[in-house]
Amino acid sequence: MAGWTTLVQADIFSMALSRADVVIVDCRFSLLDPSVGEQAWRQGHLPGAVYAHLERDLSDMTQQGQGRHPWPQAAAFVAKLAQWGIDPSIQVVAYDDGDGAFAARLWFLLRSLGHEKVAVLDGGWSRWVSLGLPTTSLLRPPMKARVVQATFDPSRLLDADAVQTHLDDGGMLLDARASARFRGEEEPLDRVAGHVPGAINRPYAQNLGPDGRFKSPMQLAAEFRELLAGRDPVEVVSMCGSGVTACHNLLALERAGLRGARLYTGSWSGWITDPTRPVATGS
Repeated sequence: MAGWTTLVQADIFSMALSRADVVIVDCRFSLLDPSVGEQAWRQGHLPGAVYAHLERDLSDMTQQGQGRHPWPQAAAFVAKLAQWGIDPSIQVVAYDDGDGAFAARLWFLLRSLGHEKVAVLDGGWSRWVSLGLPTTSLLRPPMKARVVQATFDPSRLLDADAVQTHLDDGGMLLDARASARFRGEEEPLDRVAGHVPGAINRPYAQNLGPDGRFKSPMQLAAEFRELLAGRDPVEVVSMCGSGVTACHNLLALERAGLRGARLYTGSWSGWITDPTRPVATGS
């Protein structure tokens, strides 16, 4: 089997729960209460799922000036993968509460390491439960750590200076935040409202249909091709508030067959750490 590389549907994945080459990662998280996701995982999760905490496992919170969820160091993240039993041969399936934003962060972390066989469970925990599929509160016994050696592809990850150069060169910067935040009308998380001058707003929620699952590849392709207006996807950099929901747009692009877009890891919360950087408001 070639493996799932973007999304996997709950009913299809339910038939693969017993596969020895699959590791499931629960990425549920709440920005308002960072303990909620792990508590929910302990109360019930997909059979065999390990838990990935956004701040403890998928970020390096010791870094300063790199936004609210700084990109982790490769060595620390790879060590965590080894503990979870993940090596390049493993099919990883990640999920969260529903829209896939936190799971997409893990998806792009792995993709940036060169790990191809990683997918987000479309509809996440909410759809899984709604279909009456198996859950458990039993924790998986610790696995023997795998041997994993990998580093992030630096060409896929941009800092603020690289983003400014990208814009100066005519590149596209897509901001995944809600439109009101992009326009600077409200800002519930960061101390400054607005957006990076030259950025274009593509709220990540637009990747989803009314049922909370991703739109079809054809529909996503049509929407993104219209937005890109002839640009190659490698000319696109994705951002958001802290480098999390930006990964949702990266996942949707790849789902649409448009590979190669990159991530501004610090995103808006990283941009505003330097008061000399320009800020735009409005659309």
